[in-house]
Parts: sequence; structure tokens; C-alpha cells
Amino acid sequence: MAKYDVVVAGGGHNGLVAAAYLARAGRRVLVLERLDRAGGLAISARAFPGVDVRLSRYSYLVSLLPTRIVQDLGLGLELRRRRYASYTPKDGTGLLVDNEDEARTAESFRRVTGGEADHKAWRDFYAMVARTARALAPTLLRPLPTRADVERLVGPEAWRDLFARPVGQAVDERFGDDTVRGVVLTDALIGTFADPAADLAANRCFLYHVIGDGTGEWNVPVGGMGAVSGAIEAAARRAGAEIRTGAEIVGIAPSGEVTFRTGDGDGDGDGEHTVTGGHVLVNLPPAVLDRVLGRPADVPEGAQLKVNMVLSRLPRLRDASVDPRAAFSGTFHINEGRDQLAAAHAQAARGEIPHVPPAEVYCHSLTDPSILGPELRGRAETMTLFGLHMPARLFRADPEGAREAALRATFASLDRVLAEPIEDCLLRAPDGTPCVEVRTPVDLENEAGLPGGHIFHRDLSWPYTEEGRGWGVETEHERILLCGAGARRGGGVSGIPGHNAAMAVLTA
Repeated sequence: MAKYDVVVAGGGHNGLVAAAYLARAGRRVLVLERLDRAGGLAISARAFPGVDVRLSRYSYLVSLLPTRIVQDLGLGLELRRRRYASYTPKDGTGLLVDNEDEARTAESFRRVTGGEADHKAWRDFYAMVARTARALAPTLLRPLPTRADVERLVGPEAWRDLFARPVGQAVDERFGDDTVRGVVLTDALIGTFADPAADLAANRCFLYHVIGDGTGEWNVPVGGMGAVSGAIEAAARRAGAEIRTGAEIVGIAPSGEVTFRTGDGDGDGDGEHTVTGGHVLVNLPPAVLDRVLGRPADVPEGAQLKVNMVLSRLPRLRDASVDPRAAFSGTFHINEGRDQLAAAHAQAARGEIPHVPPAEVYCHSLTDPSILGPELRGRAETMTLFGLHMPARLFRADPEGAREAALRATFASLDRVLAEPIEDCLLRAPDGTPCVEVRTPVDLENEAGLPGGHIFHRDLSWPYTEEGRGWGVETEHERILLCGAGARRGGGVSGIPGHNAAMAVLTA
């Protein structure tokens, strides 16, 4: 039986980060990945036959990946800042947040809200959020702080509004306009099925969407998300980590034995194999870890609709004062007012596909045209849609029928805020089919192995504990550590749990 210092179960980007740090420290490391390539869901793919576009298929933007990890591992990444943070259509006009023109942003607030109050509240609120991000971000790569430590770090205002009470209450008090409230609250609902007026799960989601690398900015990875995982994989291989793909984990023992299956059993070397690690770092959802440990698993519930598209042109807007290239290069909010979000949540909680699904889109290729093949540059654009309040329960009974119904409702929702139907703008593949791909939580469960289709592996946790011990990666078994999104301070494309699991091994 082959022996390693560390066996990493799962070759997604977090597992690769852990492998790179450990191999650089001289440890003998084996990474086992079920799929035929590493990278997990942080990949690029040509989703439509005959269409030369590399879509970031499952994860889209980068915020949480710390500069320190990029520098430590020598990752040759280019992350481009988006000039426009967001655009939100409203009654023939729209709220444009321009990162480089404060006066234009202020005028947009006046046009949408009818006054100055909400723009001032916006500046004050996000100044507080920025202070919180600067205070919290460095702690994510250190042993866990205590709750009291974090409360002291962020101060009483941020603690009250971002940690201690539902963030929806703070937003309702600070802002008067329904549209502005909704723009703020969407960060509390990405991949999270919660009522921000009552559920602190929304607060945890909000924090993870605004504290990334101390700035909270969501940047575009040049070359697509595959460039991110590819750079991390290259760093792990350079350091000497062994990466084996096509190896499905079927058993993990507390003693450090890992059993994996290769091939279909018919070829030489196919079948089950067992290796031993001094430590086993698990880059699998906790529900999958439970299964391979042979114990009952609690399956979480994801709550999103992902739609990838290639367009022949950008759609026209009802607001003629805004260039579509500006509106779609940032986050374009679709029917995400505070009341619209609440109505959609209530309908989904009753088991209904929301009548007017809230969603948001952005066009990667406007910031990074390198993902388009040479013949398509200037002739096509990508569009990625993320739909909120689409929990897995809506798709269990009839996955295909519910998927089609959710797409129809979502396209109708998008059409309500455009000057023309989105379907008129879709590029068609050589076989005549429109370039649109839909993934529900049930699809992610079946295709990507995410229980419940939960993109964070399970509900996000606070970045601290009461006692503040450890790295947030420990399990009840001393030799088994979490290194994926399901660890404390996991979620998103960050590498943070991979780093922290590696540090837990190296400092043991």
C-alpha cells in the first residue's frame, strides 16, 4: 500500500492550493480527483459544439482569493477590475454605480430615488462595509479568532448591522428606496435560500460577498475561471505534488486509509486501490465525506439557477441614456427590488417557481474578450445569469419540466427590463440551436457531485468561533481535515480553506 504524508481527496481549486503549499514544504502529496481533469467547478469549458467560446461554466468572478495566496504560490493571474459595479433597471431608467465617476453615480441615484438621501446612506453603509472588510480579511488566513475578537475588530456599528441582527433590518432602516434596498440585499442571497429580514444565514452570505481580499471587489479572471484553477494546478505540480485524475473516492478511514476507484474495472490498473496518508485533506462536500466514512449524511439545499449564454449582440435597454456595454459589464440586476425578493422567496418556500424570478447577469467578454475565439471577437458576447430563490426542492419531482419552466420564467423576467426579447439576441450554434445552457441545483448534484446542488457545499458559517481554536478545518478525526468550501471560512473561489488545512498540517 502506497504511503504519503498527505492525501488530498478532491482536486478542485482548494485541494490544489493545499497540495501546492504542502509540496512546497517538502511533504509527499497525492491528489485524487474523480473527474478527468483537475479544477473542480472553477473551470472554463466550450459548452456549445462548434462555438469557440471558453465559458466560466459554474463559477464566474474572483473576490475572495487573497493576494497573499497568489504571491505565495507564484500564480501568474490577471484579475481585471470592472469599472461599473452594477446597473439596475427601474421604470425606463436605471441605477448605474460607476466605480470611477462618483458624480455620475450620484446623479443616477437622484434620477431613480428622487433625492439625495439614499446616495448618502449608500456611501455611509459601504464605508462601514469597507472598514469591516479591511479588518476581517487578514484573519481569514490565520487561526480562528474568537467572537469577541471579531466584535472588537469591526466595531459596534458593523457588529450590530452585519452580525448581531438580520441584515435586512439594517438595510430597511438605512435606505428608503425599494430598488436600492434590493441591490444591497442581493449579496446576502447568492446561493443562499434565506429571508434577510429574519435569517442570519443571509448575514453570513453577505459577509462572504463583501470582504474579499479586504476590498470586496469582484474581478474578472482573464482567460476565464479555468485560468485560475490551471495556475494553481501548475503551482502544485511544480512543487512536486502528484495529481491523479479519474480516481473516485469510495472510502476514507479515520486511520488515514483512502480507497479510490479508477476506470470501469475492465482495463489494466482499473478497479479499487488504497493508499495511506499521515493526513487526509478532504476537498469534498461534508455530506460526501459522511457517505465515504460510512455514516448518515445531512444533505443541504442549494438555491440558484445558472444560465450560460452566448449572444450575437447585446440587447437594447429601455434606458437610452446608458450604453449596454456599461450596463452589462458590471452586475445587471433583474427584478431584485426588496419587495420582489421577498415575494420570490415566499413563492419558492411554498414550492412554486417564482412568478417573476429575481436574477442578475454580467458579460465576461466585455472585460476579457480573450475567452472568445478570434472569429467571434467583435461578433459575439458571453452572458452569465445567476437566478436567486430557486431551491432544489422545486426541481426534485420533475427535473426536466421544472428546468424548462424556470428558464421560461427567468427569460420573461429579463425581458421585462429590456427593450427586446433576450432570445432574439442569442447566438446560434452551427446546428441551429441557440447558445443557452441551464443548470439547476439538481443538475449540479447529478453532474458535479454537489449534494443538494449547494455551491458552498453547505450553509456558510461565521468566520470565528466562541473559543477561537484551530483553523476551522478540523473534524472529529485527528488525521482528517476539511480543505474545501465546507470548511469554516470556506465558500467561493478563494483557496482559503486549502491554505488553512495546509497550515494546520504544517503547524501540528
